[in-house]
Amino acid sequence: MQLEVAVQDPAGAATARDAGADRVELCAALDLGGLTPSIAMVEAVVATGIPVHVLVRPRAGGFRYSATEVSLMVRDIEAIVDTGAAGVVIGALTADDTLDRHALKALRDAAEGREVSVHRCVDVLADPVAAVRPLAELGIVRILTSGGAARVADGAATVARMVAAAEGRVGIVAGGGLTPADVPALAAAGVTGVHLAARGWTEDAGPAGPGGGPATYPVTDPEALAAVARTLAHLRT
Repeated sequence: MQLEVAVQDPAGAATARDAGADRVELCAALDLGGLTPSIAMVEAVVATGIPVHVLVRPRAGGFRYSATEVSLMVRDIEAIVDTGAAGVVIGALTADDTLDRHALKALRDAAEGREVSVHRCVDVLADPVAAVRPLAELGIVRILTSGGAARVADGAATVARMVAAAEGRVGIVAGGGLTPADVPALAAAGVTGVHLAARGWTEDAGPAGPGGGPATYPVTDPEALAAVARTLAHLRT
């Protein structure tokens, strides 16, 4: 079972690497659920040496994308491929909240053989289990899910059903409010990995007046990450 860490900068990637993480999911704006980072940021995180999978999400909110937004994501992926990133993390839904297979195929193709994961857009679906087979057929390597719940601990039964539906053709990675105490049950369910942001918060000089934003921003907390890494290490022995 692998450890995946959501980070937003080289410092977070280095913390994840030093904690023994298998890969990072690089995002901007973790406080918004994650957005596509800049190409300069991708290059800097790739340089840390840990496998980097880049979130491709052009805006906050839901996952119903226009043709223009899909085109933008394709162009982002093409640029990400050139950085040497190991993969991309994508997702797209139709207006009636089903998998947007047309968009997913276009995004997959743009990745040019890099690993493609699908993010927690599956947790919006009425039945996340039903999404497993079509995503496997699209060549998706892994699916990140909380089992449709706000916290993965509450969706563990659905996660187990997704593992069974995957039949080894696509990895199921469990995440969403993950704590060390959640890991053993998820391991028993057969997930191929666990995912967390291990978020802490730091404060800088503060916002520049009204509209300047909050005075704090998220960082990767090495202690929170180490707690999960220790639990995983114990299970692996």
